[in-house]
Amino acid sequence: MIEIESEPAVAADVFGDRIEGARQFAAALGEHGEERGLIGPLEPPRLWSRHILNSAIIAPLFSPGRVGDVGSGAGLPGLVLAIARPDVQWVLIEPMERRVVWLNEQVEALALDNVEVVRARAEEWKGGPTLDAVTARAVSALRTLVPLTAPLVRNGGELILLKGASAANEIDAADKQLRKFRVTNARVEVVGEGVLAEPSRVIRATVR
Repeated sequence: MIEIESEPAVAADVFGDRIEGARQFAAALGEHGEERGLIGPLEPPRLWSRHILNSAIIAPLFSPGRVGDVGSGAGLPGLVLAIARPDVQWVLIEPMERRVVWLNEQVEALALDNVEVVRARAEEWKGGPTLDAVTARAVSALRTLVPLTAPLVRNGGELILLKGASAANEIDAADKQLRKFRVTNARVEVVGEGVLAEPSRVIRATVR
């Protein structure tokens, strides 16, 4: 039997009246995620703390509008953010068919009318620089992510990228790409201190 992490008490505070959707998604991902190649075998016992809350805590950073999630995978962070922020339109961009099938299944199961799933790589995006913001989690280093994400964002829009402890070093290493793609004011923000045992780090920047 798969051991799925019990819901931490803080989850209800983070999701508020959206907690039931988060519980449903956590149960589905915990039960089926490994067998469907969405998460590794070590992830169900830390699903809430390492993945769902890590994604959800950044939900307040987004303004109402249209936001892309590049490499959405299992729906982290895109589906979690769509649950937490029904006032934002989310575009989940994912190239792998089996993951796209999963994302569409969850959109239907969770009755999320604020989600569009696009099967494509970021570099195949046909929509032009129209998104108000783009996010991503555990996709690749910033110097690789900037050329994939910045062209999707409108002038004045934002990159809000979930990152690990080396986020500041990634900004330094991506200096050339940041300048080439007119990405300004790149900085690290720590979100969830005093709320989560392990707060989330994001790299935030503006596309000009």
